[in-house]
Amino acid sequence: MAEGRGLETDRAALLARYDLDTGGFATLDQITAFAAALCGTPIALVSIVEDDRQRFLARTGLDAEETPRDMSFCAHAMQGSGIFVVPDTAQNPDFRDNPLVTGAPFIRFYAGAPLIDGEGASLGALCVIDDRPRDGLTDVQRQGISLLARQVMVELEGRRRDRDVIARQQRDAQAVAESDRMFRTLADTMPQMVWSTLPDGYHDYYNARWYEFTGVPLGSTDGEGWNGMFHPEDQERAWERWRHSLKTGELYEIEYRLRHHSGDYRWTLGRALPIRDEEGAIARWIGTCTDINDQIAMVEEREVIAHELSHRIKNIFSVISGLIGLSARQHPEIRAAADDLRDRIMALGRAHDFVRPHGPNSQPDQDEGRLWGILEQIFAPYRDALGPRIRFSGDNPAIDDRSATPLALLFHELATNAAKYGALSVPSGGVAILVGREGEDIRIDWREEGGPPALPATHEGFGSRLMQLSIERQLGGRMTRDWRPEGLGLSLWIPARSMSRMPAGKG
Repeated sequence: MAEGRGLETDRAALLARYDLDTGGFATLDQITAFAAALCGTPIALVSIVEDDRQRFLARTGLDAEETPRDMSFCAHAMQGSGIFVVPDTAQNPDFRDNPLVTGAPFIRFYAGAPLIDGEGASLGALCVIDDRPRDGLTDVQRQGISLLARQVMVELEGRRRDRDVIARQQRDAQAVAESDRMFRTLADTMPQMVWSTLPDGYHDYYNARWYEFTGVPLGSTDGEGWNGMFHPEDQERAWERWRHSLKTGELYEIEYRLRHHSGDYRWTLGRALPIRDEEGAIARWIGTCTDINDQIAMVEEREVIAHELSHRIKNIFSVISGLIGLSARQHPEIRAAADDLRDRIMALGRAHDFVRPHGPNSQPDQDEGRLWGILEQIFAPYRDALGPRIRFSGDNPAIDDRSATPLALLFHELATNAAKYGALSVPSGGVAILVGREGEDIRIDWREEGGPPALPATHEGFGSRLMQLSIERQLGGRMTRDWRPEGLGLSLWIPARSMSRMPAGKG
């Protein structure tokens, strides 16, 4: 115990030499912004590991200023001399239960380069973080992170209290020049086009990749000349989005068509982050342009294939419905059952078309991926001149292909029964559906009003068994019925996880 306390005291003395409490880390802010852009991660940090905490001298994409040391990934990274990488924290027994993995910022990928001073002591790490697992860093990214970590130490070494003011100023000037040189060197090695602007948005730097891609003369797109490189149909939209980011300081992100040196326009993803000084004012913008033309072409090709596959599946539903109709004509005694079966198959067809994958060129008009959207399709036949006779209120939870089929069958049966025996069998009747969250379940209440009294069924028919199968077996929920004088009341409790695979908070 005494030895551990001595090590902590030595560490406190080591960090005290760097005058870290006076602020002024604008250069480090630029480094984290560039590290995030270089590695394509939403978060980059300069972390100093103290006795009982790690604090962030500079950060991009994270609001927290510090975390306890026992949660720190950088405390591990600083133990070695090379880059420490965790490709997937969820698969790593040392980190999968870490509160920073199970909670915000939900770390799945981590890479950190130790911050080592001239005497071999490690202060912490420069790290990049993603909320998705990754295979690792490319060779260029590893080299860049190592260089940036050394640049962080150049900045910190310049703050040591045992240096006189003149030496510090000289060192700072050299660090700025070296930082600028390294920035340009790293930017020219990146596969993306990199650009930089002044706080007012004036473009004053493009890397070599920009000029290779566009083929324009050096300096010809400085200032506002960049917008002329966009497709005429995209220019006003790009200007509007860029002005909004300059005004608000929000992330600049947009897809547009950029003129290639061949004369063709290629789809490109443009992104930019502001670099802020110690007072929070924007000191510079650093942006990238990434050629995504091939990815977009691939998405469009997949959409064509998905559309064709869906069309063929719908044809199968139509063929089956036709066969059922033909059988009913040949055997009139089964017409009633055949009609019910054909309606159920068509309900399945509507459910399939609703939740099938859609691309940007085939978005449906209805509320895709939501409960109300599929109910609108199922209940479309029950509209009259005054509008829909089945009305929804409350929440509109997400659904997916797994839940769409049982939900379509369930509500098709309810509407069919209401039209035959319940509230929809008389002109004045209607149905109210209320949807809400109840604990871990989605509760759905079906209330018929203005129709004949609801009478308990004397026996359980196929429709009732189908409803029970849909709710209990396929969705893992439960159902209750209330046979009321004013009409049937039915309540469903369906686990939210059975409605949609979408993570909580994103639906």
